[in-house]
Amino acid sequence: MPSDLSCQNRAAAARILLIGDDDAGRLACRRALAASEDARLELLEAGSANEGLKLARESTPDCILLDHHLQGADGIDFLRQLAAELEPDEIPVLLLTEADPANADDAPLVAQAMRRGAWDQLRKDDGGRYLELLPAALMRILRERRLAREKRQAEVKFQNLVEQIPAITYLVSLDGRARTTYVSPQVHTLGYKESEWLGDPGHMLGHVHPADRPRMQRAVRRGSLTGRPTSQEYRLFTRNGELRWVRDEARFMHNEAGKAMYMQGVLTDITDSKRNEEALRASQHRLRQLAAHLESVKEDERARLAREIHDEFGSLLTGIKAYISVFIRRNTAPGAEPDKLLTEASQLADDAMQSMRRVITDLRPSVLDQLGIWAALEWYTEQAGQRAGLESQCLVEPDVLALDLGPERSTMVFRIVQESLTNAIRHGQPGRLGVHAYCRNGSLVVEIADDGKGMPPDDPAGSHSWGIVGMRERARHFGGKLRISGTPGHGTVVALQLPLEHP
Repeated sequence: MPSDLSCQNRAAAARILLIGDDDAGRLACRRALAASEDARLELLEAGSANEGLKLARESTPDCILLDHHLQGADGIDFLRQLAAELEPDEIPVLLLTEADPANADDAPLVAQAMRRGAWDQLRKDDGGRYLELLPAALMRILRERRLAREKRQAEVKFQNLVEQIPAITYLVSLDGRARTTYVSPQVHTLGYKESEWLGDPGHMLGHVHPADRPRMQRAVRRGSLTGRPTSQEYRLFTRNGELRWVRDEARFMHNEAGKAMYMQGVLTDITDSKRNEEALRASQHRLRQLAAHLESVKEDERARLAREIHDEFGSLLTGIKAYISVFIRRNTAPGAEPDKLLTEASQLADDAMQSMRRVITDLRPSVLDQLGIWAALEWYTEQAGQRAGLESQCLVEPDVLALDLGPERSTMVFRIVQESLTNAIRHGQPGRLGVHAYCRNGSLVVEIADDGKGMPPDDPAGSHSWGIVGMRERARHFGGKLRISGTPGHGTVVALQLPLEHP
């Protein structure tokens, strides 16, 4: 029959089932529990094992207080029957054993009871001291049961959560030999069963691509020592031998001594992303090859046009100039002024020849082919400054003068300097231009500087200029880099860095 031992709210009371065939013993337990201020309990009593099983099924108590000595059965038999009908961990059992003068060692009995599902044991004594310990022991079991239930609920929530994630979640114990203690069902996407990963400590590592394995192990060791999360990408073999790219993001849990005990991680399949990246890289490589080919074709076409202009228009303009000069001499009386129209025609012929030479120089300066890149840079810097009415200087260090860049790289360097000086004159409003070529750390560095108005603050690298994009691609084709820096009012510096050893 139930009796309420708490003056508190019954909804907050824990339901305790007391099973024992000794009325006096049950009464003593009931009084001990009622005297405890911390106990908020609803007590159910059963005088036999069968009655206790019936009440356990019907009322689902929070804990069973079981006297080991029952008429017709003992506590071990009751635990066996209880486990057959209910989950052993669902209802904790506190076993009360009798003090036996003939056998003071009840460890075998306690061990057997624990195997059958008992949570704890309390030995009766003649002085009744066990009754003083009973409330605390019971409350401890109730607290442990509550914590165990909350833990199970949290584990279920966690498992439900991770099983909704398309990635593979795992937990690896680092205490001793690393072994996987949990892996989510998403491991099926690789063709494996959870039991395979859990049963073999080296299963996961053994299926990492051999070339990626050392890097992965180094990252794990580093993370376990530093405690910092790791994020790495490597290849993993599926059951059918297919290689899949995964991103492994893991964090480490340490004990109080600072030793890494667990590694918890998430494996995300990034194979499709890697394939897309590779396709993009291949496409970019093909585009750069095409751009380089177009630059080569363009340079060949410039050289052809320069030759044709020089050969065709050069001879025509020279002939026109000669005819005008002869006509002026024949038709001008001694001491008289030449005809003004003829004089202007002669000047126009001179201007046309000068423009033709400038066009030829822009297309393909002959000095580049005849005297080399360094003489061409000095000559072009001087010419650009003179045409714009600016002070200019080109400084080529002695160790650079000895370098032979070859025709293609020489053309690339010249075009970048040409484009940079042209941009400075057109947009920078400078008063001075400078080109400096020197060697540093195994690379050739060519700096083109001006003292003009500088780069706009909203676009310091000129990323929206196709001319600058073209210069960057020219440099990239030969393994070089182009850096552009500048501040408003303090000019701009274009720096080309070109490795001297380029495959």
